[in-house]
Amino acid sequence: MPASTEASTRVGAVPPVSVPDAPDSRMAPGGPGYRRMSFALFLAGVATFALLYSTQALLPLISGEFGVAASEASWTVAAATGGLALFVLPMSALSERFGRRTVMTASLAVAVTVGLLVPFAPSLPALVALRAVQGAALAGLPASATAYLAEEVRPKALVTAIGLFVAGNSVGGMSGRVITGWVAQEWGWRVAVGVIGAIAVACAVAFRLLLPAPRHFTAGSLRPRVLLGTVRAHLSNPLLCRLYAIGALFMTVFGGVYTVIGYRLTEAPFSLPQGIIGSIFLVYLVGTVSASTAGRLVGRLGRRGALYAAGGTTATGLVLSLAGSLPLVLLGLVLITGGFFAGHAVASSAVSKTAAHGRAQASALYQSAYYIGSSAGSTVGALAFHAGGWAGTVGVGLLAVLGVVTITVLGTRAARAQQRLATA
Repeated sequence: MPASTEASTRVGAVPPVSVPDAPDSRMAPGGPGYRRMSFALFLAGVATFALLYSTQALLPLISGEFGVAASEASWTVAAATGGLALFVLPMSALSERFGRRTVMTASLAVAVTVGLLVPFAPSLPALVALRAVQGAALAGLPASATAYLAEEVRPKALVTAIGLFVAGNSVGGMSGRVITGWVAQEWGWRVAVGVIGAIAVACAVAFRLLLPAPRHFTAGSLRPRVLLGTVRAHLSNPLLCRLYAIGALFMTVFGGVYTVIGYRLTEAPFSLPQGIIGSIFLVYLVGTVSASTAGRLVGRLGRRGALYAAGGTTATGLVLSLAGSLPLVLLGLVLITGGFFAGHAVASSAVSKTAAHGRAQASALYQSAYYIGSSAGSTVGALAFHAGGWAGTVGVGLLAVLGVVTITVLGTRAARAQQRLATA
């Protein structure tokens, strides 16, 4: 009887039903909303870098009007990037509570309003103060954008999506400098930064109209204890700390080179006019390509291999830029730009993938380190140029690249040690 009962129970039992996994509703290339999202964040990147570095190509003219040295005029760049670095973490906390799109929209609105006031600055201190406020306002963009992408885009498409946002940064940096160079040659630096402000207004309006509403955002807490706990957890993660340092060091190179290059090209043996110097920034197009293809580079070489390649490319460009030949200097700038943007796209996307929670804070810490590197590069690069000419600026850049390589080597060793422990 027991055996008969067991058999009948098996026959009459209902087999377990396998429930299929829910389809991933996040955006992917070719899917609905992906192109609108990509173009909207591309425009946000254009506006951010165009505003943030709007005075960089104009530093010789600003020095001339206010009668100051390169190291003093460079504060119009350092104040903006420093303001962004200081406020990116608080702004990321606001985005956790009020939403990524809301914070990005408000940040752009304030930044473009200040951008329309910058041309009327009566003195260098007033100009520096306005630029600091503008940088603080722009702090709501970078961390919120990468957090938005991490939540709304499928993981396999994340590096490419962030690469497109970084590509927008490069287009903004390039167009801002090229436009200001030619406009300033005819009408002065004040009109030039006013034109950039108007372009940023158009980008901000289009961004708000195009960006899809978030579908996967969950509001977080604004309690300081929760925020500090999240930040502490990120800073105790060795991989994240290495990525933060790599972003800062890459930006130290980039900030120093592009703050000083205008002074170098106005001097002998080049003696180039302001419009031509502005056109030099067309090499940012290389950064657009290298950032948008960073995903493929990681696929071929791995993250650390891609960072080695980016660092080696940047170092080669620095050495070539020492030449007294303009074509070699331009080639050096091409390599520096391509290496920097590739390294930045790889490191920033790795932060978004590594952080399991508090992605906005993780991205904010990266952006803070990144723009601290920009401020340090602008200031130290200008001081090195004053003390030792272009060779001094290149020396600062090579030390920063050496730091990138060293940190990546340490990361490689740490990964291998973990693998040995896992297989032991």
